[in-house]
Amino acid sequence: MEPKKQKFTSWLKTSITARMIVVGFLLFVLLIPLEFVKTLISERAYRQQEVIQEINGKWGNEVLLSGPILKIPYKTYREEKVYIPETKVFEIKTEEIINHAYLFPDDLNIVSKVTTKEEPLKRSIYESVVFTSEIAVDGSFPSIDFSSKGIPQKDIIWDKISVLIKTSNLKGIRNTIEVNLAGETLAMTPKYSQAYLNTIETQSVSNFPKESTEMIPFSFTMKVNGSESLKFIPIGKETDVSMTSNWHSPSFDGNYLPDDGSREITKDGFKSTWKVLQINRQFQQEFFNELPDLTEFAFGAKLIIPVDEYQKSERTAKYGFMVIGLTLLVFLLIQLVSKIYIHPFQYIMIGLALVMFYTLLISISEHSSFFKAYAIASASVLGLITLYSRAILKGFKFPILVGGSLASLYGFIYVIIQLENYALLVGSVGLFVILAVIMFASRKIDWGNE
Repeated sequence: MEPKKQKFTSWLKTSITARMIVVGFLLFVLLIPLEFVKTLISERAYRQQEVIQEINGKWGNEVLLSGPILKIPYKTYREEKVYIPETKVFEIKTEEIINHAYLFPDDLNIVSKVTTKEEPLKRSIYESVVFTSEIAVDGSFPSIDFSSKGIPQKDIIWDKISVLIKTSNLKGIRNTIEVNLAGETLAMTPKYSQAYLNTIETQSVSNFPKESTEMIPFSFTMKVNGSESLKFIPIGKETDVSMTSNWHSPSFDGNYLPDDGSREITKDGFKSTWKVLQINRQFQQEFFNELPDLTEFAFGAKLIIPVDEYQKSERTAKYGFMVIGLTLLVFLLIQLVSKIYIHPFQYIMIGLALVMFYTLLISISEHSSFFKAYAIASASVLGLITLYSRAILKGFKFPILVGGSLASLYGFIYVIIQLENYALLVGSVGLFVILAVIMFASRKIDWGNE
């Protein structure tokens, strides 16, 4: 048995095929701890989102504004034939039913100023960017005439008309909202019912201009704390929105983009305007009995945080297979060229050191910038593997080659991570160059020793 064992050991040391099989097997074994690292990054990113949502929930979440809307009660009648036992005849009884119509404005102008806090809200190591928005709204309603819907003017309950405003963030409102309608100032209070969820409503308008055929002007201001995004629903027959902010990284979101040429984004903030006409959307200016959910038509801006540390770490970890594979390949080529035997255990140690790069990266980046974390993690792993290879490979030529290769690889990946539009192009060109270098370096190896 001893000669067979010695023969197998000798085959592992001398056969190129055997060494390639061993290195390939070890590469796939090292994917196991690499997957654990990826899971760790995902868990930390999820924890960050949980904490940010908790912070935002206390300050104020996304702001979505729809309004103002006229709520107009009107009478309808239902006739019912009722049998009267005393007279033994049928009588017609008329039941009066109160329904509601909802009328949107003809003109809706919204001016919003969004100011982010100078210091983000923090909890532990996590922070969230929040804002306060000052919103000024004005416009005009058309005169009320539902005769085309079979509702005569006499059946409209004029002294019960009120104004609704729907918003997703009642908690974040920071001023007493008063609507000026046709010269009357109306205070608003929240409505507690499922039908009017996230809705505030004025008291009834005491002197509604029911006889007027003129447009009915309105205005109100609103100060609200929010996070993530500020959006509006274009309920006006013509809706004009302008938004200015000191935030430098907006993402224009929703069903409509800002007008051409109106977007201005600098390091000090952004400006944008929208103009949405009734013909641009698929709903009418009046609804009866029930007010629909029009959230799908919302538009506005998200105040996004540029790619954060967890996103960058996750993108870096996706290149883990390539880094480990190319590094082990470099050691394999050195082994084949120099005839120095590298034990599988030593390959494992090198691979684990490469995996440790990602745990160092994520842990340091939580307390510092991604650049510093990347520099410290890569320098630590680079130094460790270079010194270890000095003990394995003897001399200085091959350890310097290993260090230079690893430094180039980490530098190449960092450049890709920072790029957005050209990441695929630079990555493809870089991989082509790496393949060309490997092909050139391995051209004189005698592959005949099986």
